[in-house]
Amino acid sequence: MARSGVRYEDVQKAIHQLLQRGETPGVQKIREVLGTGSFTTLSEHLRQWKIEREENRDEPPAQDLPEPLQALTQELWHQAQEAARQGLAQYREEADQRISEASSSVQIAQRQAEDAAQRESAMAEHLAVLQTRLDEKSTALAQTQAQLDKNHADLESTATRIVRLEEQLERLREKSDTEAAQYKQALDEQTRQYDARLVQEEQRHETAEAKLMTLLDDARRERQEQEKQHAKRQAQAEKRVEGLERSLQEQRTALIEEEAHHREAKWELRRYQDAEREMAFKQEQLEAQVVEQDKKLEQLQAALREAETRLARTPLPPFVY
Repeated sequence: MARSGVRYEDVQKAIHQLLQRGETPGVQKIREVLGTGSFTTLSEHLRQWKIEREENRDEPPAQDLPEPLQALTQELWHQAQEAARQGLAQYREEADQRISEASSSVQIAQRQAEDAAQRESAMAEHLAVLQTRLDEKSTALAQTQAQLDKNHADLESTATRIVRLEEQLERLREKSDTEAAQYKQALDEQTRQYDARLVQEEQRHETAEAKLMTLLDDARRERQEQEKQHAKRQAQAEKRVEGLERSLQEQRTALIEEEAHHREAKWELRRYQDAEREMAFKQEQLEAQVVEQDKKLEQLQAALREAETRLARTPLPPFVY
């Protein structure tokens, strides 16, 4: 509300004074004329005066003055109207110019805002793409790291398995060498015993031959045939021994190859076990053959004893001196 200290009539009189001086009424100028009043109150009175003037702009001021003053007032009134029209036109022109400039600024600002929004949208899209790529790279990195850890674990497991296989291979090699040595020792012992028996038999044969110089030709031929068979069996036994030695050498060669190809340890181990079983089978066969030879030797000894018995029972011819 307007303050009670400044009335509308005071503001109206101040406006008339300004118009009489040819000045455009304004809040600051009215306040300078009155010397008091708030800008809010003066602004409300000025707006009211403008409204009333617009409503009564074609009406001249009241005719309560003397004639010369009325003529002067009339002239001033017309001057004031003209000045007001000019001021209003200038004010409207300036307002239109400012509105146009403001519209241009608003349009520029809108374009800038749109450009900024587009740039922001593009940056957001680009950022989203980068984030997606980053997530993909992170996922791929995690998968690669997991695969690398798995490969390391597999490598360690493989290395441990290779060490175990090498240790097992070393134990098998030691066992094979031990068994081969034991087998060779047993074979040498059997050969030695066989040779000893053969020597004994030869000695017996020689003694029997010395004693049986006068045996019949059939007994001599039988003995010779038995010697041939014995020699044949001995040659066969030596061939079998050589075959066993070659088999043993092949097994050693297989063991060397097994050391060079430790990654195929299981397969080599199975082959070695097969070879070992075959060697055991051959050993059993050899032992069976030795047993058979022992039997034949016993038969030969029995035949020799029988021949000696027959020789003892057969009357000898008188010695001729």
